[in-house]
Amino acid sequence: MNFAVGFKPPSAGSSGSGAGSGATMENLEKQLICPVCMEMFSKPVVILPCQHNLCRKCANDIFQSANPLWQSRGSSGIAATGGRFRCPSCRHEVVLDRHGVYGLQRNLLVENIIDIYRQQESSRLVNTKSEQKQQLMCEEHEEEKINIYCLSCQTPTCSMCKVFGQHKDCDVAPLSSVYTRQKTELSDGIAILVASNDHVQGVISQMEALCCAVEENGQRQTEQLVSHFGSLVAILDERKQELVGLITKEQDEKLKHVRCLIREHSDHLEAAVTLVESAIQAIEEPHMPLFIQSAKVLLEEMAVTARASNIERPELGYESMAHFIIDTDEVADLLRNIDFCPGVDDDEDEEPDEVGEESELDSRC
Repeated sequence: MNFAVGFKPPSAGSSGSGAGSGATMENLEKQLICPVCMEMFSKPVVILPCQHNLCRKCANDIFQSANPLWQSRGSSGIAATGGRFRCPSCRHEVVLDRHGVYGLQRNLLVENIIDIYRQQESSRLVNTKSEQKQQLMCEEHEEEKINIYCLSCQTPTCSMCKVFGQHKDCDVAPLSSVYTRQKTELSDGIAILVASNDHVQGVISQMEALCCAVEENGQRQTEQLVSHFGSLVAILDERKQELVGLITKEQDEKLKHVRCLIREHSDHLEAAVTLVESAIQAIEEPHMPLFIQSAKVLLEEMAVTARASNIERPELGYESMAHFIIDTDEVADLLRNIDFCPGVDDDEDEEPDEVGEESELDSRC
């Protein structure tokens, strides 16, 4: 179907589509009203953690009234910490960082919808005015305006085409009703898309918070794990020092005893050497009475020295320290198999198991 722009005064029934479009746009406009200034959002628009939207200027006004001592962004100093205020729609508490309201995320989707709405509203006003001067005319029937819509061919046409032309066997509907219906569907689609995107934005915010929580929990559990292993290392070191002390103690006692025997044998040996020297000198004595007198004394001393030669000596294997041996295979397997306790969700349930494990390790050592 071909049609052209012609000039004809509008008929009385041509205002129906404009009225329906105006109602749809009015419903959309209600969704774009700031709850603070009660006017359409002015850019930039910020989205709160509760998923409600505010003009950043309005959010800043609320924040400044709730935090009068907080330094503004343009001041010479920058506040070390942020403040907080409550959402005017749901009273949810909004906690800000050191950037204040400038740290809130902009809702670019709402800003884009506002731009589209304003363009559509301007276009609607222009079209409403132009429709008062211009009417689309049928090219086949130049005196007929386009006032119906062929549902079969999905194209606008005129009444004469329906009665006598190529659309006489087609299903048709008033152009204004089709226009109003499609405008309504498009507006409803926009509203659904806005709601869906707000939901997605909320899910993204929750996932970002989840990432932060995962990082914090992982760091905390890592620190606890390192602390537990540090305790095990301390227990092993303490036990090692105790066992080394036992070895050192017996080693010192044995060395003390052997060295005492060495001193006794050295004293005996020195006395025997001296006695031998005295005996050699006595043998060289030329006078028999003197020799006999000294020999008798030397023989008695030799007998005493011979009896004293059977002094104590260490038993066989006295030097061995082989009884100081430990079996660490089982403990090593236990350490290798240290794992996280299944089904434990909090720190209080973990600590008794770790302490019990340390006690068991200490007892095995």
